[in-house]
Amino acid sequence: MIGYLQGKIIVKRINSAILDVNNVGYKVFLTEETLNRIPENGESLKLYTYQYIREDRQDLYGFLTMDQLELFEALNDISGIGPKAALSFSSVGSLAKMKELIEKGETKAFDSIKGIGQKKMQKIILELTGKIRESSKSSGMEKDPAVDALVSLGFSSQVAKNALDGIPAGIDVNQRIKSALKILGRKS
Repeated sequence: MIGYLQGKIIVKRINSAILDVNNVGYKVFLTEETLNRIPENGESLKLYTYQYIREDRQDLYGFLTMDQLELFEALNDISGIGPKAALSFSSVGSLAKMKELIEKGETKAFDSIKGIGQKKMQKIILELTGKIRESSKSSGMEKDPAVDALVSLGFSSQVAKNALDGIPAGIDVNQRIKSALKILGRKS
C-alpha cells in the first residue's frame, strides 16, 4: 500500500492533482478544500494517501493530515459509503471534529455533501458514534510496552496483563518482561 507521496505538483484538476514522484505521475483524488490549500503547480507537496483497489480500478485518495486520513478510513469502512463520499466527509477534518459535530447535533454541516440522503446520514452517525466511543476508550488507556512484547511472543493480551499484574510497573521494561516470562513458564 502507498502510505504517503511526496513530490512536485504537475497539474491541479477539479477533484484531483497529479503529483510527480521520481518521474512517475500519480493521480490523487482530493477534496475541494484540500485543492484550495495545496501550493501551485511546480511546488512540492506531501500527501497521506489511501489506495483503493478493486478489480476494475485503482485510485489514490490524498489528505494533508493523518487525522483526515483516519476519518476517511473510518467512513470508508461503513457499508454503503464509498470512497468518493468518504472523501467528501473527510473535509470535516478529523474524527474528533466529527465527534464534536455529532455530539452537538450539528448535522446540518453535512447537508452540503453530495449523494448522502437523510437515511444514509443517520446510518453514518450511528456507526461513527460507535467507532468514536471505541477509539476514545482505547486512547484513554496508556499502552504498556511489556504487554505488547508478550503479545508479540504469542501470549494473549489478557494472559500478558495477568502475568504483569504482580510485577511493579516502575522497574525496567525488560526486567518486567523477564519476570512475566518466568511466571508464565511456571504455569505451563
